[in-house]
Amino acid sequence: MEGDQAGQRVGIALELHGVSKTFRHRAVDLVALDAVTFAVPTGSVVSVVGPSGCGKSTLLKIILGVIPASSGAILFDGRRVEGPQPSIGMVFQSPALLAWRSVLANVLLPVEIRRYAEAPYRERAHELLAMVGLEEFTTHYPRQLSGGMQQRVAMCRALIHDPPLLLFDEPFSALDDLTRDQLNQEVLKIWERTGKTIVLVTHNIGEAVYLSDQVVVMSARPGKVTAILPVRLPRPRRPDIRHTLEFIDHLRLTQASLGM
Repeated sequence: MEGDQAGQRVGIALELHGVSKTFRHRAVDLVALDAVTFAVPTGSVVSVVGPSGCGKSTLLKIILGVIPASSGAILFDGRRVEGPQPSIGMVFQSPALLAWRSVLANVLLPVEIRRYAEAPYRERAHELLAMVGLEEFTTHYPRQLSGGMQQRVAMCRALIHDPPLLLFDEPFSALDDLTRDQLNQEVLKIWERTGKTIVLVTHNIGEAVYLSDQVVVMSARPGKVTAILPVRLPRPRRPDIRHTLEFIDHLRLTQASLGM
């Protein structure tokens, strides 16, 4: 994948058509999402940004199929999402590692839950941990790892069953800036080496521009798509691109779209 990503991307991995969500709370209807529509090209990285409470995390849960939309439709790989999607990988805000399981055992947890034969996946788990620099920590436990290392393990766990689509729900929001930047590079490394389609929810505009091919901007609740901004920065991307005029122009455009 590395070096020829742009030339190999064709098709649409994910389509959202008029997706709305209303929650009923104490006899009052709360509209969280209102007619959200956008598409995610296969093999691309798309970020979703917007104010707190605009329904971004709810949107990911609807894509994952764990909560239903009130109206509209989501197509994943051309098929309508009508329930949980085991072939989609998810990385949450918290690593949510099991304290009593080793790093390797945590990565293999989805394999165990799905009752797959473990042997073929053990090699893949070692390869994934090596890819994120944790090959020497397979027997360690979560308490022995930093927050950034725990989130690397969570990313490996999401990748263990080789999902074509990865969802990230503000996975680096609790980390310091240096660790966040390091994990941004890990996401790019994963993308360059695997070609996964990625949808990332983030509050960090710089992160959204740096990682993405496209930024979807949402309004305050009820969340609506107010802008879809292409990111025309060359790949592969490295940290020094953040100092270029092109990057700063994209940053300012995204900020303006958010009313900042």
